[in-house]
This record gives sequence, C-alpha cells and structure tokens, in this order.
Amino acid sequence: MTTQSPATQRDFVELQTDVSHSPLWNPDLAPTTIKQRTWSTWNIAALWIGMSVVITTYTLAGGFIEAGMNWWQAMITILLGNTIVLIPMILNAHAGTKYGVSFPVLSRAAFGTKGANIPAMLRAIVACGWFGIQTWIGGTALDTLFGVMFPAWTTSLSTTILDVALHTWIAFFLFWGIQVFVILKGVEGIKYLETWSAPLLLVGGLILLIWAGWRAGGLGRVLTESAALQRQQGEFWNIFPGALTASVGYWATLSLNIPDFTRYARSQKSQMLGQALGLPLTMTAFAFIGVAVTSATLLIYGVAIPNPVDLMARFDSVLIILFATAVIFMAQLTTNMAANVVSPSNDFSNLNPRLISYVTGGLITAVIGILMMPWKLMASMGAYIFTWLIGYSGLMGAIAGILICDYWVIRRQRLNLEGLFEPNGPYSYGSGFNWRAIVALCVAIAPVAPGFLRAATTPGGQVTDPNFFDSLYTYAWFVTFALGFGIYYALTRTSKGESFNATHG
Repeated sequence: MTTQSPATQRDFVELQTDVSHSPLWNPDLAPTTIKQRTWSTWNIAALWIGMSVVITTYTLAGGFIEAGMNWWQAMITILLGNTIVLIPMILNAHAGTKYGVSFPVLSRAAFGTKGANIPAMLRAIVACGWFGIQTWIGGTALDTLFGVMFPAWTTSLSTTILDVALHTWIAFFLFWGIQVFVILKGVEGIKYLETWSAPLLLVGGLILLIWAGWRAGGLGRVLTESAALQRQQGEFWNIFPGALTASVGYWATLSLNIPDFTRYARSQKSQMLGQALGLPLTMTAFAFIGVAVTSATLLIYGVAIPNPVDLMARFDSVLIILFATAVIFMAQLTTNMAANVVSPSNDFSNLNPRLISYVTGGLITAVIGILMMPWKLMASMGAYIFTWLIGYSGLMGAIAGILICDYWVIRRQRLNLEGLFEPNGPYSYGSGFNWRAIVALCVAIAPVAPGFLRAATTPGGQVTDPNFFDSLYTYAWFVTFALGFGIYYALTRTSKGESFNATHG
C-alpha cells in the first residue's frame, strides 16, 4: 500500500506496507520516508559543485585543446554536453524524488527484479574505475605535499613497484584509507561533506585563476597563449562529435543513478533547480580555470603544467602548498564519495540485499577500484577521453534510454512501489528478467562495439583512418540512447498477454 502526502502529492509517494520480510529489501534500499526527504535546492546544487570541481574536470578542456580545438570551442562543447546530459539527469531524478527509490530499485521496473542487476553492475563497474582514478589523483596530491614538507620522503622511499615509487603507493593507500573511513559513516554524511566543501572549492578555484592572470600578465594574454597547447591540428567539426560525446559521457553515469540522491530531495523543484544551477555552469567554469591556468604556466614557467598536483610542487611556500593540498584533497574526496561510492554501494547491495549492506557495497567498490589499475586508465588524455569516457557512455546511454522510456512513456510516472520489492510481483516478469529491456540493451550497444574495440587498441584512442563504425562510435551515447529508447518502446508496445500488463505495474 502506498500513500501520497496531501501537501505534496504531486511530488511524493510513501510506502506504508511493511515489506521488510522481502529478500529484495534492506534498510539501505528501502524507499525513503517523507521525513527523510530533506535535501534543499542548495544541498543538491552543492552536491554538483562538489562533484564537478575535481582534477579530471580541470584537465578535460585541455584534452580537447590538445586534439585541436581552441579554448572557446572547448568551453562551448563542455557547456553543451553538460546541458544535454542534464535532461536525462532530471528525467531519471523524478522517480527518485516522487517514490523515494534508488537507482537499482527503479531499474527493477524496466529490467525485472533480477534483471535490474544487469544495469546496476554495468554502472557499478564504471564507478569503481572512477573511484580508482580519483583516489589515484588524491594520493598523488598527498605524495607531493609530503615530498615538499619532508625531502627524505621521496629519497628514502624511492623503490619502485610496478613502475611506481613506493612513496606514491603509500600516499595512494593513505588517501584510500581515509575514503574507506568516510564510507563507514553512510550516505547522510555526504550531504554535509558536499555542503561545507562547496564554498572552499569555489574559492580555491577562483584564487588559482586570479593568481594565473596576475603572474602571466593578464587573462587576455593567457587565453591567447592557450593555442600553444594544441599538439595536433584538426578541423573543429572533426573533433567536435567525440568531444561532445565525452562531455556527455563524463556525467552519463550520474544521469542513471541520480535517484540515489534525489530520493532525499524536498521537492521536484529542489532537484531540478539544484541540478540546473549546480552542473553545467560549474563544469564549464572549472574547465575554463583549468585551461587558463595551464596556459598561464607556459608563460610563467616556460612549460605547460596541466595537472594542478604538479603545479603545486612549483610553489615555495609550505602554507600555499598546504592550502592547495586541502583544496585538491576535498575536491577528490567529495567527488569520490558522491559520484563513485553511493551508486556502486547500492548496486552491489542489490545483488543480495540480505547479505550486502550499503557499507559492504562501498568496501567492495574501494577494493575493485584498486584492481582496475587507475594509473593505467589515466595513462594519456587521448585514452582517457576517446576510450574511457566515450566507451562507457555507450553503455550508459542505452540504459538511460530504456529507463526513461519505461518510466515516462510506458508507465507515465506510475509505479507500484510495493511491487518493486515483491520477488514474484508485477515486476518479476515470470522469471525475474524482462527480456525486452535486455534485448534492447544488447542491440543498442552492438553498433558502437566495433568502434570501441578499435579505439581501445589504438594508442591514444584516436583512430587516424576512421571507418563507418569508428565515426558511429564518436556519437556512442546518442546512438545507444536513441536505439535503447526506440527498441524498448517497440518491443513493449507489441507485447501481448500477462507480460505486457506487467509493464504497466
């Protein structure tokens, strides 16, 4: 049984029936109560500020410029990409706010009570990769700080393991351990972490931009110098599709599991306005800071320094390095805790809710993040953009198309909240799997798979003689989203009998 709050019946549905006996239930996957939905517009906006202000955002536009764009083309591409991904973000967020459900629970409606583990695991593995990347960057920041403060840190711990110095490994695992401690505190702590960190991150980025303009002789001169960052020349329209898809792919992950956060939102207005204010502008602004500061380093030091961790090592003042480390530390921590822990924790928990809690899922994420060797994923900007970002965007696009079609077109925002926790209920589809969603997912991904394989086996990820499938791959998210949406709609509408009725839950 579900009820709607009279004051907010358009926004909220609350589960009244006790389903705690269900094997699909645990306290972490249970729908939030109305009393638990306390996140304001600022909390949602701060979440996005905390997740967007991170070193991988700082270096994103620089990767586009290396490929041949100029600075303003890179900014427009990033702004457009984040505006586009905001649309599925808000659409998928709606169910979280209205029903209080997390991403894997929402996925049960389209994929089935067992089939939901397919999109959940695909999302979780990508999150584990990102967790490793952000942890590696945070660890290198600590490594730099220790090296400046204690010169013996680098000299006495210089032994290499897997081509990485021992002191770097120690700093990496120290940062990893700090994050594990935060994981043990649960999801509500993330709300406060993001809210208090957002101002520090914004101020830190602004100070860095002011310093760069001052030391390099003005912002105009800095932006002119950005042309020197181009390592290859190319037509904008040849680079644009892949860069736009990478920009969309950057947050295509969160466009799926955004219900994990908006299930705590006060209203639909809060989640929509908070995301609109917090995502596109922050991403574009911090990417601009990255380009400006990297260009300024050419004028100041005679060499481009695209990584702020390396730039930090150039300063002489320990106090400045301490402040820079604090900003980088909080940037990596806030992004990892929100973007790369919450979703896989819920996703792994959904595999076996009775055995795997949110905290256990978070610990699994932390371990897999190491095993995915993040130092390899960030080996080059080309591989990072054209293999990692575009590659997984194809998976995320197909899932997003299916979920949005199911919730907005097929069901028209109506879910049987109790039924989402019934193993043999309306979303079991007989076997626990909705074959229509699984077929739509596989068929949608198939056309971009050859291009991904070529990119993954090409050094730097950019294929010099692209064929039809390579060109199609550069639009991976758009292709798979459209195919996933269309195929799922066609298969569902042409179904007959019991299975068709089940889709209307």
